[in-house]
Amino acid sequence: MALKKRNKVNAAFSMASMTDIVFLLLIFFMLSSTLVAPNALKLLLPQSNNQTAAKPVTTISITKDLQYYINDDGNLKRVAFQEIEPFLVQKFGGNPEAYISLHTDKSVPVEHVVRLMNVAMKNKFKMIIATAPEE
Repeated sequence: MALKKRNKVNAAFSMASMTDIVFLLLIFFMLSSTLVAPNALKLLLPQSNNQTAAKPVTTISITKDLQYYINDDGNLKRVAFQEIEPFLVQKFGGNPEAYISLHTDKSVPVEHVVRLMNVAMKNKFKMIIATAPEE
């Protein structure tokens, strides 16, 4: 008596559903990445071998056309030089351990960097000058 098995398991694997999911995820990430507006300035930082491990509480940037920007809780905001000191005092005035990162384009004249460093020294803030690693 020959008994035959009626249900045979198909060992073939279909990749069609897997590729559909991958393409849907790809489309989702491409669309969601275009909706995010980057908060970054293109600056050519001076190069240095020394890097610090201090975590800054905010960032001040000076572009090559001498525009000042403050990173206020993830929002990049353009400000005039006269608005920087009141902003820092109001936001971090009582914190003697407040590190401020200064990002300047390497073509910015030194006098603008020194003006910001004087503001930091006057209010007892600690300022870090951001640099790019040397090649």
